Amino acid sequence: MGKDSTPTLESQLCFALYAASRAVARNYGPILDPLGITYPQYLTMLALWESPDAVTVSALGQRLRLDSGTLTPLLKRLEAAGLVTRDRDDGDQRRVFIRVTDAGLALRVEARNVQHQILERYATNVDTLATIKDQLLSIVELMDQTQAASTH
Repeated sequence: MGKDSTPTLESQLCFALYAASRAVARNYGPILDPLGITYPQYLTMLALWESPDAVTVSALGQRLRLDSGTLTPLLKRLEAAGLVTRDRDDGDQRRVFIRVTDAGLALRVEARNVQHQILERYATNVDTLATIKDQLLSIVELMDQTQAASTH
């Protein structure tokens, strides 16, 4: 592509990542529907299930790479569904702790086969998917490092 050429949508890394992300979310939907949760809720529950203790909204947001404006409504819906509780820190009312309820733990058992169903449905080669995942995580790490370097 020449210097004066207008870039095409398909030539953009950002579009490929965006389209892939949307396709993944769309394809998880039918698998998650019977569990009563959405794709973002599934990711949130995965992050919460990794920790045996309560997690602050701030720490959860960092883990999921979500800001509080996106995460708070998501957590409110999970709380309304009875999957988590949100409790303010007595010592610092700005801090909110998220805990998985018994219903949330029961959902973990039901959700154990989600990844297997995705792999079964779409994977022709598990090793290829693992390589793609590793490459995507490398892109995330590179962009995080570049952003951190540019803000210092």
